[in-house]
Amino acid sequence: MTDLALQTRLTPQQQDYIRTARESAEALLTIIDDILDVSKIDAGRLTLNRAGFQLRDTVEDAVKLLAPRAAEKGLELACRIAPDVPDAVVGDAGRLRQVILNLVGNAIKFTHEGEVMVDVALEQMTADQASIRFRVTDTGIGIAQDKQWDIFGAFVQADASTTRRYGGTRLGLTISAQLVKMMGGRNWIERELGKGSRFVVHLPLAGNA
Repeated sequence: MTDLALQTRLTPQQQDYIRTARESAEALLTIIDDILDVSKIDAGRLTLNRAGFQLRDTVEDAVKLLAPRAAEKGLELACRIAPDVPDAVVGDAGRLRQVILNLVGNAIKFTHEGEVMVDVALEQMTADQASIRFRVTDTGIGIAQDKQWDIFGAFVQADASTTRRYGGTRLGLTISAQLVKMMGGRNWIERELGKGSRFVVHLPLAGNA
């Protein structure tokens, strides 16, 4: 309804109010969806859908969705996929997209200036499986060494002050870590406080014969 209202004749002040209402509703919906996903994971009821999909299209489409948010903050958002990365693979495209959206969205949120880079590379290739490395690097506030694993816990922020300043539950990182584990992969974080962050995901994907 807010989208429809924004298409009508409104004063600038009314447009501002309705945009704020829409953004608040979208933020609340994201939190609700994240909580539902965490509940499903904890209950062992979240399932994966394996099907053939185009890896490049999935990654690039996810990054494009966040381009407007990066542009609003004056950030450069780039995506680089190595030429030897296979395109046709088998896995859960929807959940992979969710992981990328969570990691890139988190990087944009905690980066004030500079860039966010998504890098996809082939680590290993066999007859029936490709090991793909997804790396999201930012020039943001970074994370202290002793907090690098804590942030993957539900509702955990690296520092209490970040909750007050940036808001959010950080459930996206928890969900991403669990999804990667369910898909047979592993993830970790690199870099230091004040020097940006680098989230790395290694994911095995079956070849699409």
